[in-house]
Amino acid sequence: MQKITSKENEFIKHVKKLKDKKYRDKSNEYVIEGIKLIKEALQEKAQINQIVICEDCEKSGILSDDLKYEIAKQECIYVPQNIFKTISEVSTPQGILAIVQKNNIKAELSEIDYNEDIIVALDDIQDPGNLGTILRTVDSVGLKQILVSKGTADSYNPKVVRSTMGAIFRVKIIECENLNETLKQIKKHKYEVLATSLQTNNSIYDIDYNKKVIVIGNEANGVSKEILDLADVKVKIPMLGKTESLNASVATGIMLYEYVRQKIKKI
Repeated sequence: MQKITSKENEFIKHVKKLKDKKYRDKSNEYVIEGIKLIKEALQEKAQINQIVICEDCEKSGILSDDLKYEIAKQECIYVPQNIFKTISEVSTPQGILAIVQKNNIKAELSEIDYNEDIIVALDDIQDPGNLGTILRTVDSVGLKQILVSKGTADSYNPKVVRSTMGAIFRVKIIECENLNETLKQIKKHKYEVLATSLQTNNSIYDIDYNKKVIVIGNEANGVSKEILDLADVKVKIPMLGKTESLNASVATGIMLYEYVRQKIKKI
C-alpha cells in the first residue's frame, strides 16, 4: 500500500495525462472509474496496473468486504479527497479508479476470429456515447470482437469506457489502418459485407445473418462510398414515420437483435 499526499507527485501527473488520447496511446493505458467498472475489470481479469482509492471512500464503507479482498491483491495507492478530485473524470466520484492496460490490437488477419457468425465493423463512428453503446450491444449478443476504422472515436475515451458498462473488457477491439482493405481480406474467408444505405429497397429483415460483416457508418455521412462499392448487400431499416435514419447505436442494436432472432429460430 502506498499513500500520496502531493498533487505534484509524478504518478498523479501520469494519471492526469491519461485524459489525453495521445498520452493513452503512448503509455498503452487508460483509466476506469467507479465500483462497477472496477468489479468488472477484476472479474474479467483485465490487466490492472494500479488502483487509486480516496481515503474518504475507504472510511465510508462503500466498498464491500469481497471487493476489498480482491483489491488488496492489486497495487493500491491511497490519496486524500482533494487530490482524488483532480484525477477524477466524473462530477460525483465514488472514490475509486484504476489504471488498466489497453486490450486493443492493430488489424492483423490472424487476430480476427472467423468462427463468429457475424462481425461488426465501424466506419468512422465519431460520438463516444455511440461507440460505447455499440460495444455494449456487441457484448450483449455474444460477439467477442469488433473492427474499428482509423477515423472512429478513441475506444478508451472516458465516456466510451463508462458507456460500455464493462463490455470493453470482453470485446476485442481491432483497429484497422484501412478498413476497406481489411474487409477485402475478410471476404476471402467467405464473409459477405453488409452495409446500411438509404439507397436500397432491401430490408434488414430480408437478410440471412450468417457469415456477414455488418458495417455501421458515420453518424453524419453514413457508410463511405468505397465501402458501399465493396458491399455485397445493402440494407436499410424500414421506417413508418417521417424520420429517414436512426442514431448509429440504435440502428446497430436493431440489426444485431435481428441476428439474435434468426439464431434463436434456428435452434
